[in-house]
Amino acid sequence: MCGIVGYVGDRSAQGVVIDGLRRLEYRGYDSAGIALIADGRSGARGDQQGKLAVDKRAGKLANLEKAIADTPLPASTTGIGHTRWATHGGPTDGNAHPHVGRTGRVAVVHNGIIENFAELRASLEADGHEFASQTDTEVAAHLLEREVVGGADLTIAMQKVCSVLEGAFTFVAIDAEDPSRVVAARRNSPLVVGLGEGESFLGSDVAAFIEHTREALELDQDQVVTITREGATVTNFDGTPAEGRRFHVDWDLAAAEKDGHDWFMRKEILEQPRAVADSLLGRRTPSGSLHLDEMRLDDDELREVTKIIIIAAGTSFYAGMVAKYAIEHWCRISVEVELASEFRYRDPILDNSTLVVAISQSGETADTLQAIRHARSQRSKVLAICNTNGSTIPRESDAVIYTHAGPEIGVASTKGYVTQLVACYLLALYLAQVKGTMYGDEIDGVMTQLEAMPAAVSKVLETAPQVYDLAREYADRRAFLFLGRHAGYPVALEGALKLKELAYLHAEGFAAGELKHGPIALVEEGLPIWCIVPPRGRDFLHDKMRSGIMEVRARGARTIALVEEGDDSVDSVSDTIIRLPKVPVLLQPLVAVVPLQLFACQLATELGYDVDQPRNLAKSVTVE
Repeated sequence: MCGIVGYVGDRSAQGVVIDGLRRLEYRGYDSAGIALIADGRSGARGDQQGKLAVDKRAGKLANLEKAIADTPLPASTTGIGHTRWATHGGPTDGNAHPHVGRTGRVAVVHNGIIENFAELRASLEADGHEFASQTDTEVAAHLLEREVVGGADLTIAMQKVCSVLEGAFTFVAIDAEDPSRVVAARRNSPLVVGLGEGESFLGSDVAAFIEHTREALELDQDQVVTITREGATVTNFDGTPAEGRRFHVDWDLAAAEKDGHDWFMRKEILEQPRAVADSLLGRRTPSGSLHLDEMRLDDDELREVTKIIIIAAGTSFYAGMVAKYAIEHWCRISVEVELASEFRYRDPILDNSTLVVAISQSGETADTLQAIRHARSQRSKVLAICNTNGSTIPRESDAVIYTHAGPEIGVASTKGYVTQLVACYLLALYLAQVKGTMYGDEIDGVMTQLEAMPAAVSKVLETAPQVYDLAREYADRRAFLFLGRHAGYPVALEGALKLKELAYLHAEGFAAGELKHGPIALVEEGLPIWCIVPPRGRDFLHDKMRSGIMEVRARGARTIALVEEGDDSVDSVSDTIIRLPKVPVLLQPLVAVVPLQLFACQLATELGYDVDQPRNLAKSVTVE
């Protein structure tokens, strides 16, 4: 969630840090702050060489930028910055990061949660330390400063402090008396190093420094990294030397720009045909068989799988629900779909014949990460579906399918979701290939259908003007329902979630067959109901869906039907028809979700809300 930036070099640290924080705004936050080590050059706050200059503000980054403009910070070439998503203590100036130690010598920014902070804080208070915030982070600042005041350099201090902390965290710290270095540590929380010429960077992800360098360093768990102008040095928490893994960032900087659109989310919705195509690239060998990147599980291990449990959260959970339909139909393997946050706590039945599939956009989702660790402790195999190369969940899994969606800046996922669907279909087909539940020509046929999906998604995007008109028509409504059958049911859930996330409206998704079991009581005059009509290939469900539409319309609802081209059977019972390209039943979610994304984006725009950064939400949920 939180965004972290660190810098040491010859540039203005303030400029580098603020620009980095701006590129991390997509992660979601409620306050922002910066700490610099004054280097003695002239500055509006005077000659403060060897001292910290800290400013932090609740709210958007713009609030911090205005404060700095009104009262400039001293010149500096070493600094850290942070955008915070509140966990301990509300979103106030005082609780914003960075936090400083007892004497103001050490400043710290932090992502994650220190689980034993209460007892550590009590111990410090017993020794006379006073605290200025309600956060767990301030405890780390006091502990670090106590070590450096006692004679340890900041690297040694970080090693010692991290060894007594419990929880998931990334720390980045500076010492006012040592401007040559910035020190960071990570445990179960994202952090990456950027390596430039005569300068080094730290960030929650590479977006923080991609403008300055494409050479990066990836850290393992429980490691401390010290950056200087000369480069980076890595150790383990116990002080033993370690090495990070170098990699080159091949993102185009333009991918992080809006490209003329009002919202990143709208741009990303329109990028979905390309994202789907990219996720299908290189999946077939010259002989025509399926090939999945980093499938470290061999075919014999997969043949032994008798049960699959999919674990995910939010939008990813709905992708998992679609995967259940595909895997069970194509592979004849029993599939359960679980919320990652609930998985560990129900004592799930796991063994070495169980394949756990973890779906996470960021690869750092805390509850999903803890769930896979529990699964591995029970000897189950774990496969990750993820968009972030080198993130924690893929690294700790036995296999991974990367979705290749590219950077997704909008907090509410769109192209991340559709590429997860593609990855789920690929997994199902790969398992069918390994287990022999489909013939090669059948798999080839479905792959050909998948490879036609970018064109189908492009076609449904042509309905955007019609969908935007609907958003304007229904902008005054305070509730919406979404109905679906079969693979359309998860689409209904995802459509409702998008409206909740973006427009802050009451929206519910239901399996249409459940209407008479309670939800139909919600139907009243004028209530808009989106209806995802199954393709004709499922005629028994198609007819039942039509009956459901008739039931709600008879009670005054306004029905908006998503129907495939050539199907006029629901025209007479629908107030609005949106045509979808003809696609197979199991692949319909790839096209049916697009109008729902467009609708939520436009409705939130009509209501005047921030589409890219909805209130209270974060892109990467790195705490349970």
